Amino acid sequence: MQLRKYTSSMVTAALCTIAASSARRVAVSAFTSPSSARRVCRPLTSTNPNCINTCQPSTSLSVRPSSSSSSSSWASSLFSTTEEVDPGVVEGTDLRVLKYPHPALRAPNAEITEEELTGPGSEISRIAKEMFLVMYATNGAGLAAPQVGINKRLMVYNESGDSKRWMQEVIMVNPKIVEFSSATDIEQEGCLSFPEMGGDVQRSKWIKVEAQNLKGKKIKKKFTGWEARIFQHEYDHLDGVVYVDRLSEEGRKEVQGRLDELVEEFGEGGAL
Repeated sequence: MQLRKYTSSMVTAALCTIAASSARRVAVSAFTSPSSARRVCRPLTSTNPNCINTCQPSTSLSVRPSSSSSSSSWASSLFSTTEEVDPGVVEGTDLRVLKYPHPALRAPNAEITEEELTGPGSEISRIAKEMFLVMYATNGAGLAAPQVGINKRLMVYNESGDSKRWMQEVIMVNPKIVEFSSATDIEQEGCLSFPEMGGDVQRSKWIKVEAQNLKGKKIKKKFTGWEARIFQHEYDHLDGVVYVDRLSEEGRKEVQGRLDELVEEFGEGGAL
């Protein structure tokens, strides 16, 4: 899946919100922007981020922007006219974003071996570079290898979504989440593998992760806010989990019609 920030249809309301209180981010992964108004939901008694369907309708929503973002930078992304797109052929790569219910989105993803990282040609390095090409071509902020038909535990992202800010690019090999915060928030997500739809997803506000870089060196990090959400969304793909699995019962009903359309468009052999 891929992650992105998207434009809001409630510009005036957003300005009022920014002026009156703290700004909030709206997130979407190889996220897409639904045209309908957001459904607001709150956590149920259980706050375990690994549980599916752990939110329900409510009249209010409390979410905060990541500590690394300001109200002005969030407003800038809010008013951007950039939308995630299906770029078709991307120069420099044969990789393409797969759409639900392609079986690769549900297939097991293998650990990347030391030989794949350090061997001649560094195959994983090439794949990661091409994944960034696809990610930027879709106006996305993150991408997991299964989304391009490579069932390996590999993800890439750039929280800015801007190819010119290449210093913010992150490549994670064999990542795993070792600790979740009990505190959660809810933001709207979508996915390029699920075009023209989206829904509210509950995630941990911070996570601690372990992974490897392209040289096989071990990495330990703590992510918060927007970056934590990107990571969790992409990490789900490595476990064969897609964002619609985490929608509430009501949220699932809202997108079921579109899911049925995608299944029909794909034809036989899909993995639901």
